[in-house]
Amino acid sequence: MHKVSSQNSNSNPLHASATIAEANALLKWKSTFTNQSHSSKLSSWVNDANTNPSFSCTSWYGVSCNSRGSIEELDLTDNAIEGTFQDFPFSSLPNLAYIDLSMNHFSGTIPPQFGNLSKVIYFDLSINHLTGEIPLELGNLRNLKTLSLSNNKLTGSIPSSLGNLKNLTVLYLYLNYLTGDIPPELGNIESMTELAVSDNKLTGSIPSSFGNFTKLKSLYLSYNHLSGAIPPGLANSSELTELQLARNNFTGFLPENICKGGKLQNISLDYNHLEGHIPKSLRDCKSLIRATFRGNKFTGDISEAFGIYPDLDFIDLSHNKLHGEMSGNWQKSPKLGALIMSNNNITSIPLEIWNMTGLVELDLSTNNLTGELPEAIGNLTNLSRLRLNANQLSGRVPARISFLTNLESLDLSSNRFSSQIPQTFDSFGKLHDMNLSRNNFDGCIPGLTKLTQLTHLDLSHNHFDGEIPSQLSSLQSLDKLDLSHNNLSGFIPTTFESMKALTYIDISNNKLEGPLPDIPAFRNATADALEGNRGLCSNIPKQRLNSCPITSGGFQKPKKNGNLLVWILLPILGALVILSICAGAFTYYLRKRKPHNGRNTDSETGENMSIFSVDGKFKYQDIIESTNEFDQRYLIGSGGYSKVYKANLPDAIVAVKRLHDTVDEEISKPVVNQEFLNEVRALTEIRHRNVVKLFGFCSHRRHTFLIYEYMEKGSLNKLLANEEEAKQLTWTKRINIVKGVAHALSYMHHDRSTPIVHRDISSGNILLDNDYTAKISDFGTAKLLKTDSSNWSAVAGTYGYVAPEFAYTMKVTEKCDVYSFGVLILEVIMGKHPGDLIASLSSSPRETLSLRSISDERILEPRGQNREKLMKMVEVALSCLQADPQSRPTMLSISTAFS
Repeated sequence: MHKVSSQNSNSNPLHASATIAEANALLKWKSTFTNQSHSSKLSSWVNDANTNPSFSCTSWYGVSCNSRGSIEELDLTDNAIEGTFQDFPFSSLPNLAYIDLSMNHFSGTIPPQFGNLSKVIYFDLSINHLTGEIPLELGNLRNLKTLSLSNNKLTGSIPSSLGNLKNLTVLYLYLNYLTGDIPPELGNIESMTELAVSDNKLTGSIPSSFGNFTKLKSLYLSYNHLSGAIPPGLANSSELTELQLARNNFTGFLPENICKGGKLQNISLDYNHLEGHIPKSLRDCKSLIRATFRGNKFTGDISEAFGIYPDLDFIDLSHNKLHGEMSGNWQKSPKLGALIMSNNNITSIPLEIWNMTGLVELDLSTNNLTGELPEAIGNLTNLSRLRLNANQLSGRVPARISFLTNLESLDLSSNRFSSQIPQTFDSFGKLHDMNLSRNNFDGCIPGLTKLTQLTHLDLSHNHFDGEIPSQLSSLQSLDKLDLSHNNLSGFIPTTFESMKALTYIDISNNKLEGPLPDIPAFRNATADALEGNRGLCSNIPKQRLNSCPITSGGFQKPKKNGNLLVWILLPILGALVILSICAGAFTYYLRKRKPHNGRNTDSETGENMSIFSVDGKFKYQDIIESTNEFDQRYLIGSGGYSKVYKANLPDAIVAVKRLHDTVDEEISKPVVNQEFLNEVRALTEIRHRNVVKLFGFCSHRRHTFLIYEYMEKGSLNKLLANEEEAKQLTWTKRINIVKGVAHALSYMHHDRSTPIVHRDISSGNILLDNDYTAKISDFGTAKLLKTDSSNWSAVAGTYGYVAPEFAYTMKVTEKCDVYSFGVLILEVIMGKHPGDLIASLSSSPRETLSLRSISDERILEPRGQNREKLMKMVEVALSCLQADPQSRPTMLSISTAFS
């Protein structure tokens, strides 16, 4: 969809003088704008009538005049104007022919007086906040060629009077709340080329009068509640290029001559109840670029239904009733990137398919494919997603599948594959999820050590034997692991205790023994996920396993005498390791006590102080002088434990967080011991573009402070609370803010040898630089700023962001950060804390939550890709807010989804 441009642009208007009356009328309307003083462009609207009885049209932004000096064009698109049309000077602008007030913040209703502007040919009020019904009087604009009221909040029905607009070529009413039937009178407009009423709540059928649209190029009816048959007359237009009918309740057959003119490029019929054969005209429709037929009841032989398409790049035929063998002609569609034919009754894959090197997605799942996969599968080197699950494929998985190094998702489950998994599977370095379940694989499970991005691994319902390889613990991104229904034996590797990202495990129906690893995934595992392993033991009652005996040293012992030696040696070896670590730590401590490494002397006072920085360039005296010894003039923020000052040093501007000096037990300065210094030093080593850099720390008798990177824009919560600043936070910026925070949390939770939980994710701890890049502040320091830093639960976070389980567990985990992140997503989208919304989610279905109902109204409603991204983010937010911590996703999976 596109906007028709004005006949006389602002850059080259007719040079004439408008009447003073027309100018004054516009000035009077401008005076009603609530934010007129902030619009630099409209500052040109000034009447100098006292010195000059007229003014030049060229001096007023967005205004053009005809040869007689009367205003005929008003183009104020995308100026963030806040106001209404109640005082619009209808009677004072009789020659107005072009009106574009789109992409602003106009609210209220559309006055019926617009119908009196009889000369208007272009009328665009799209992307505002208009409410109420479409005035019947707009049907009086007999010269109108373009009418766009899309992306507002209009209600009621489409007025039949619009059928009087005989010259109309473009009608955009999409993304509103319109109800009722589509008036058949619209079919009287034979000049119509583009009609878009998608994303409303329209009912009824497509009027048969639409067969009069012989010049129609684009028809958008998707996302409504329309029903009935698609009228055959729609095929009467030989100009049709776009046909969007998805997400309705259409029935019957697709018109035979739907591609009559041979120009159809995009057809979307997803999720209707259409049936019958694919029309022959579509088989010969070489103009096709994108075609989606998903979720219907189409039948017929798939080898005969489609032809050769030089420009086709995406086709989805899934969830239909097509049958037969795939045609080798698909190879002759050179631009095809996605071929999706799942959930049909397809019986074989021709060899030509394996030569389609441009394919990025191939989904042939849930069909009746038989035979073996050829080695030629290795030719599809651009594949990102391969789904062949739920078929009857058999034999070995070809070794050349390892050539698919761009794979991100692989599903071969529910087939008859046999033999061992090729060791070459280790080459899938980009793989996120792999499902090989319900096959006949045997032998040992390979280590798969190079699949570092893998989040889901399902090897269940096979014939794997031997022990679980300890190398699987190197999959530090793994979130879900299913090894159930195999013949695995032995102990679960102790190295699994390092798998901090793991949230779900199923090892049921094997021959495993011994205790469970001490990580949440195993502690929270259900009895069903552990049953069928006679040798497993657990002291968690709900898991219904035999109890693990406890030795005097606190170690669990297995029941089998054959493993007794192992259990005797484990405590001894553990003690030796601990002694070695303690000895090394003590030696390190003695070395660090030397004055030149961690303890300095103030040359002026002779007093000792602890100070270090990542590069040694920050000096205590420089900090004191640049802040005038922490004068209030340099204060930029404060909290319960500290105050933050801006310090303009010779080489850099930094933020200095000075810890409180009070003797109050609750907010006293931390004890600066070696443990504290080591933790701060570790934090200075963090390197991530979305984490505020901690440069160093100083402890002095008079002052104790941390030195941070300075962030020019300040905190996110302050920007959202400021009306003007919030309007500068466009949807693109907000999306990038959410992504940045996700990437930072993923890095801290999953990419460091020792995961760091933030403990206090909130909009107050998200800072922005001049480019609006989001960075998380106070990472890891929330714990340090408490006197009793040994208590991991000392700091619970900010009210309104704290995970509900903290109230009864008093433990902070990565899942607490995930919950807080979910709150933050909604806050960024809504422009305010979502407390009331979160409370309502417990009592109302989450499916009723729409992006439009919660998005910040201070900026234009999101469109296009931004709208899709934000809808995805809302889904992620809701999953983060699950009451059960283990039901929440990991930050790694979230970060990956946002990438």
